[in-house]
Amino acid sequence: MKAIRYLLVAVLLGVAGTANAVGLQDDAPDFTLENLMGGNMRLEEYRGQVVLINFWASWCGPCRQEMPLLDRLHHRYEDTGFAVLGVNVEGEVAPAQGIVDKTNVTFPILIDEGQKVSDMYNLQAMPTTVVVDRDGVVRYIHPGYKPGDEAKYVEVVKKLIRE
Repeated sequence: MKAIRYLLVAVLLGVAGTANAVGLQDDAPDFTLENLMGGNMRLEEYRGQVVLINFWASWCGPCRQEMPLLDRLHHRYEDTGFAVLGVNVEGEVAPAQGIVDKTNVTFPILIDEGQKVSDMYNLQAMPTTVVVDRDGVVRYIHPGYKPGDEAKYVEVVKKLIRE
């Protein structure tokens, strides 16, 4: 009976978490995370810019494949009021730093210690990409990655930069 109660609570919490999931046209939940380069970064500091937030993990093959493409996107549009933030969901510096050293990405990598931000964004897949407009509103969510998905990111980013 006790096990059934725990299962019921887990199911209800899961449903509640889904009900509170970040969706399109929602305000992007603000967060402050440690930057791999030192110090903290806060999403709110990017208000007025288009921001692509990429949630990733070092053990995720598609994440590693996507990172250099995101870095190119970052460099291509950073002068137009666009930024990429990589949020490592593992909560540990060493695995994230290892991947950054291998891929040579230059956009900020943030460490989600305790997965608090991942939980706020209710991640369902790895990687997950969220694009936030200049007003802090979620305008695009893409779970997973396969080659070619970056074309949609470019389309969304260009549209939001023009707004």
